[in-house]
Amino acid sequence: MKKNSKYISIILLCLGIVSGTLFSACKKGFLDEKVRNQTPNDFFSNPEAPFQLVTAVYNQLYEWQQHSFSWIGVTSIASDDAEKGSDPGDTGTDKDQLDKFTFGPSSLSFNELWVSNFTGIAKANQALYYLPQLANVDPSYALEVKFLRAYYYFNLVRMFGGVPKVEKSIVTQEDIAKANSRASKEEIYAFIEQDLNEAMNGLPALRSPDEYGRATKGAAQALLAKVYLYQKKWAMAKMMADNIINSGQYTLLSDYSKIWKESGEFSSESIWEVNCKGSDPNKGITGYFVVQAPRGAGGLGWGFNTPSLDLYNTYEVGDVRRDATIMKKGQTLWDGYTVNTTAPNERYNYKSYISKTLETFNGNDDQTTKNLRISRLGEIYLIKAEAELEIGDTANAKAALNVIRNRAGLANTTAITIEEIRDAIYHERRVEMAFEHDRMFDLMRTGRAGATLRKLGIPFVDGKHELFPIPQRQIDMSAGKLTQNPGY
Repeated sequence: MKKNSKYISIILLCLGIVSGTLFSACKKGFLDEKVRNQTPNDFFSNPEAPFQLVTAVYNQLYEWQQHSFSWIGVTSIASDDAEKGSDPGDTGTDKDQLDKFTFGPSSLSFNELWVSNFTGIAKANQALYYLPQLANVDPSYALEVKFLRAYYYFNLVRMFGGVPKVEKSIVTQEDIAKANSRASKEEIYAFIEQDLNEAMNGLPALRSPDEYGRATKGAAQALLAKVYLYQKKWAMAKMMADNIINSGQYTLLSDYSKIWKESGEFSSESIWEVNCKGSDPNKGITGYFVVQAPRGAGGLGWGFNTPSLDLYNTYEVGDVRRDATIMKKGQTLWDGYTVNTTAPNERYNYKSYISKTLETFNGNDDQTTKNLRISRLGEIYLIKAEAELEIGDTANAKAALNVIRNRAGLANTTAITIEEIRDAIYHERRVEMAFEHDRMFDLMRTGRAGATLRKLGIPFVDGKHELFPIPQRQIDMSAGKLTQNPGY
């Protein structure tokens, strides 16, 4: 294999056990696992080895390249919900390009996200290879790993379309060739569905507090509902959403703003969160808070990913979600902190805010207690609404939509026609889920990205920008075996 190493993409470089190092992950309990060096014999005789293998896969969720600056840029700054922010001259490496749709295959963010998600997949494949070889392994461990692999692949297929389908650790020349060629989007989605169905049918419904953040049956169902939604498998998306809602395990929080505070972590609405902590030793999603915190004298952070005026103005009068989502310069926040009155941007992301006085914080801006809410019941109602509409049940579509509107302090929708209800659902997804890293993908999957962004002067090109470019570095490392998306 060594003579072929120059053709192996970066996705193959994450082999923690082979290198003798097991990766640590973070959480308030389950993922508090120290890095330790081991020989192969030590590993196979270590009763904690299965736990460490699974922990390694979770660990990728906390990386800078996974859920921080590049993810924020691609999912939010690129959309109509946000602008680059920060100072005009601070490009954020390529966040100005994402903001203005002048990016290309060499833009840094795409390569970081490609490498990070495939690193998560490599760790998952490694765990699935070793777990059967170990004694006394909890059978749910492999299902957690498959859930996480599905999540990493869902990120990739939404960004790039078809990508390499790497089902196991790289061993043979055939494996290398497969890792450097793209499977179709449909093949990737089928693989995701397979992993999630297995996970859904075997994972526990509940976790104890010291295991919060580990995958559950509900987490697999929620991700699967979303996967079906993206493929327009309406009946299956509805079924999965109904299963979650009718389980009685989850309920909406009455106070929308509480979802985003430390006191709202793992609430009755939460289905799956990346579990971080801000107490010694700090371990969180590297940079997630500080990248988006208000900028300037007396500010808290870098000031990127600022809410657009277009988003601010799209909220209806009386919608409590606007003030829970958007903070303004000069505003005094819930904990008494006043946003810098001379900040270079008018608005900042309130959902990413950490209180340094009334929440857990020990001085490390890079590693805070801000959990990333990935799946929650609020979105499940909106998935149900959209699926019900598309299979022809307008009454149930409006009923699901109104559950979300009423929680936001709004009256029932007045939409009547199918087109009006569809627009109302799209609007509700935007204001309910702003800055939850779905807006750009929602525009793409519904075919509205071009018309929406061009109205704002963003040069979205139909037939090109529905997918992001395959990173040029990956194409080069594959010796041209990876093909580029159209138009780049």
